[in-house]
Amino acid sequence: MAFWAGGSPSIVDYFPSEDFYRCGYCKNESGSRSNGMWAHSMTVQDYQDLIDRGWRRSGKYVYKPVMNQTCCPQYTIRCRPLQFQPSKSHKKVLKKMLKFLAKGEVPKGSCEDEPMDSTMDDAVAGDFALINKLDIQCDLKTLSDDVKESLESEGKNSKKEEPHELLQSQDFVGEKLGSGEPSHSVKVHTIPKPGKGADLSKPPCRKAKEIRKERKRLKLMQQNPAEELESFQAQGHPPSLFPPKAKSNQPKSLEDLIFESLPENASHKLEVRVVRSSPPSSQFKATLLESYQVYKRYQMVIHKNPPDTPTESQFTRFLCSSPLEAETPPNGPDCGYGSFHQQYWLDGKIIAVGVIDILPNCVSSVYLYYDPDYSFLSLGVYSALREIAFTRQLHEKTSQLSYYYMGFYIHSCPKMKYKGQYRPSDLLCPETYVWVPIEQCLPSLENSKYCRFNQDPEAVDEDRSTEPDRLQVFHKRAIMPYGVYKKQQKDPSEEAAVLQYASLVGQKCSERMLLFRN
Repeated sequence: MAFWAGGSPSIVDYFPSEDFYRCGYCKNESGSRSNGMWAHSMTVQDYQDLIDRGWRRSGKYVYKPVMNQTCCPQYTIRCRPLQFQPSKSHKKVLKKMLKFLAKGEVPKGSCEDEPMDSTMDDAVAGDFALINKLDIQCDLKTLSDDVKESLESEGKNSKKEEPHELLQSQDFVGEKLGSGEPSHSVKVHTIPKPGKGADLSKPPCRKAKEIRKERKRLKLMQQNPAEELESFQAQGHPPSLFPPKAKSNQPKSLEDLIFESLPENASHKLEVRVVRSSPPSSQFKATLLESYQVYKRYQMVIHKNPPDTPTESQFTRFLCSSPLEAETPPNGPDCGYGSFHQQYWLDGKIIAVGVIDILPNCVSSVYLYYDPDYSFLSLGVYSALREIAFTRQLHEKTSQLSYYYMGFYIHSCPKMKYKGQYRPSDLLCPETYVWVPIEQCLPSLENSKYCRFNQDPEAVDEDRSTEPDRLQVFHKRAIMPYGVYKKQQKDPSEEAAVLQYASLVGQKCSERMLLFRN
């Protein structure tokens, strides 16, 4: 079990689908179907591999729609931020925000409905009763202690202390907008210890010779005056990260539009803070009540919930609790991997919160809620564009982190088709789990709700379960391969459930994750 040497493994309880239930999209009372598992803990790599097989989390509940049976097939969608160019409507939203910040301008007339008010409006996500029930049934503390004992008995430590300390020093990651200072890099408010590397709060040093070469190369390529580039560098922008000021005939980049400078006497100040939600950082704890109040108002006004729901406990289980283990590898992003809240602070108060997971290959959007008083700012679209820009920032340090996952694309649901407007983007083939450009998928979806996007009829799932006996089981405080465990079982339904689980999570995850059986 060398693959657990760096920490504790993922532990899951699997719940095969037994019934159809009410669909949160088309409102069919018995049309939706999915398989699910309760994740007591989960590594970020395991969750990355799971969402690349069509899984998605709601709190600690991880579920996968039965695509060829459910009434509204839900296809995992990802945007490619490195090639992303904002559309006219995206630019309109960004300009509207800048006008509001600079001059306090509020758009006249009624604001059209915000399509991206949440990226996870489905029956499972909203089923607080199910999540609460499962949380009671599945005792995380007991399981964690049992696994720890099992691993220690084999000479393994379930956790290292050093990353935990690093976590505490990286509670807060901030981006500032409208303060007159550059906002393009992620700023981690930590003081590096001697021998721990450069001070990330200061601009990176570059040799004069390198800068001169860069200037000459850019001048030859783009025929820009050298003065423009010098001016750009004087503002603290490394030329390798952001290009010189574009000519009038060149489109502005997403960063140009988001971080356009504001006048010193700007009417409002917007600040974006990324705080770790699990385990909760000190900044997250300090703002939890204010964040909950924003969510409560959002649910009452946007989704017409009664004032007594959701409770703070339900809010915490749904949007704050996460099975993802925090990880801070040296080659990862400065803020580490795991679950975070991206808080939007306007003039010192929270007006919106984007719930996100930072994973090895992507930023995954979980949910967004906002103060209904600021609906006129199209905060759903604005936050998605900020998250795309944030992904691009993280990519500068961690090159493999280069995608933005937007949850599920549902072609049959008009309210959920907006996600296809963030181009270029790909949809996940529900049979072979390869990514296919959305333009190639749309014609098929016009003819059928359920589609196999991979056009190669010979292609198969490359990570399909081929050796189920190698699947790892946690049973009676012991870890064993399924091949050993099944010899102790006589219930035929047990084998069917385990084999179904193996087929859905794939061979790699089945060998890394622990399937809890009691």
